[in-house]
Amino acid sequence: MLFSGKRFPLILFVIFAFTLGNFAQDLTRDLNVREGGTVEIVNRFGRVAAKAEAATDEKAAVGRLNASLPKGVAESAIKIKGGAGHIIISVEPADKQKRIDLTLVLPERTKIKVETLDGAVEVAGNFASVDVKTYVGTIAVDVPDDDLKYQFLWTESKPRYLADFEIAEVKEKAAGRFEVKGRRSGEVQSPKNESEISNLKSEKSLKKDQKLKAKDQRSVSLNFTTARGIILLNVPPSEVMSDLRERPLTNAAKAIIRSGDSLLMEAIRRASPKYFGDYARTLPPIERQPSLSNKSGRAEAVIAPVKTALVRVTDINNRAIAGLSAKDFEVLENGKEREIISVERSTAPFNLVLLLDVSGSVENYVNFIRKAARSFVDTVDKNDRISIVTFNDDVKVISKFTTDKGKLSESLDTFDAGGGTAYYDALAYTIADTLRQLKGERTAIVILTDGDDNRSFLPFDALLGSIQESGSLIYPLYVPSGLIAAAVANPTANIDPMRSKYMSLTAKSTGEGERLAKVSGGVYYPITQISQIQLAYEDIVVQLRTAYNIAFRSGTAVANGVSPRLKIRAKRDNTFSTINSVIAVK
Repeated sequence: MLFSGKRFPLILFVIFAFTLGNFAQDLTRDLNVREGGTVEIVNRFGRVAAKAEAATDEKAAVGRLNASLPKGVAESAIKIKGGAGHIIISVEPADKQKRIDLTLVLPERTKIKVETLDGAVEVAGNFASVDVKTYVGTIAVDVPDDDLKYQFLWTESKPRYLADFEIAEVKEKAAGRFEVKGRRSGEVQSPKNESEISNLKSEKSLKKDQKLKAKDQRSVSLNFTTARGIILLNVPPSEVMSDLRERPLTNAAKAIIRSGDSLLMEAIRRASPKYFGDYARTLPPIERQPSLSNKSGRAEAVIAPVKTALVRVTDINNRAIAGLSAKDFEVLENGKEREIISVERSTAPFNLVLLLDVSGSVENYVNFIRKAARSFVDTVDKNDRISIVTFNDDVKVISKFTTDKGKLSESLDTFDAGGGTAYYDALAYTIADTLRQLKGERTAIVILTDGDDNRSFLPFDALLGSIQESGSLIYPLYVPSGLIAAAVANPTANIDPMRSKYMSLTAKSTGEGERLAKVSGGVYYPITQISQIQLAYEDIVVQLRTAYNIAFRSGTAVANGVSPRLKIRAKRDNTFSTINSVIAVK
């Protein structure tokens, strides 16, 4: 699988080193190794992180080691041998259950060899060579790729890897092993003719030694062997999707490409470059969304004595605040306070998308999903337009936007459940396709899922920028599938959702649900009792309806839209105001 994108920051080392100090006592040692030296690390009881550091003008860089020692582990568990530029570090705790993590800062062009079992290996910087052996530990490196030789070997599984550039094809070896081996070199521009060759010959001769020396200072050799681990080559872990196989594009992925959303398109391309390229070549040039130019802005500007702003006010938990009046607001335009004429509760309808998880985890509980969806349809305002989208391996729009609750209810009888869970793709599809034509209107997405993804082309972090840009509020309702199963089996039982892992949400899904709600301005609902679903629906309706139309005296010539010179804030402490739209009242 191929990747091409921006080099990610060297943050793995920093984050890793920071977290170590939070749960263990640190042991720090200087290492007698300088540029060109070799460091060997054997740590079968934890992780290893290494960063290359350039020498300063004042002194040459030297190595140092930081080890996190859990309570009860002696410093003697860290063995350091050798010298004169060849150091051997081994971890040998008396208690084999105690995990010890190592962090190293080494001079650039050091040769490093690492061996772990389950522990991740993270290497960043200009190393001369990196040799790693793991069993299932992830190997993540960020190294210069001007002149890069690599050899990756999987001894007990098919390859799982991501690279920031095109690398060699996988070759199957004897005894069920798989190898990826090749070299990446910087591009060299060839002369066009014999005359150019003659003219450049002397110049090339003069620069040859310098070029070779510079190239040698950037050349890197990678040699990785793992039984079942994942290899990441110049790709940040946050960009790793759920399914590492390169596979044909789904309808959702194709719609995302057609949308022209550059952030989402790049993530799809990275996940499946071959199929992305094949599909992109069949499409006409992308039509970009029109943007306002200076001329159009002046042409549409009007002198508006009165303007009306649609404003939403939330607390620190992103919950909308009701019951505000004119005395609770302050309006500033170009730094000058404006008179507030009126403040009224907004009654404008919403465009709502109900996004339903119908993957294999709920295959036996389709009727429950239909009932829960119908409850939402019955709860929202009669003027709200609703679209229903289902997802498993792919997406399906079972109802386009309508206010007809009868048609919406009927559409819920048209789907079956089963298959994988491409949740992130479905959410991106909803933003990039279903809501694309409604940008600027009031839109929201209500999600009913267990929050876990196992089939998307997109990683979670790729969604966040597009979500913020869309302006759509997101209300994730995360329901453990085990909770549904128990409720269907015995709906009157007093269910304790925490009695087993099967009936609780994963920490990963919980964290992602909270982030989705926060970046969009919505609210996250972790469901621990089935009765909470209806309560969540009712609360969502309240949240959607809690916004204000604020009319104020203006006089500034400006086109309809939100001006950066307009500030509206609530005077209450710990509140946040968001201006959704501004219209001029002629």
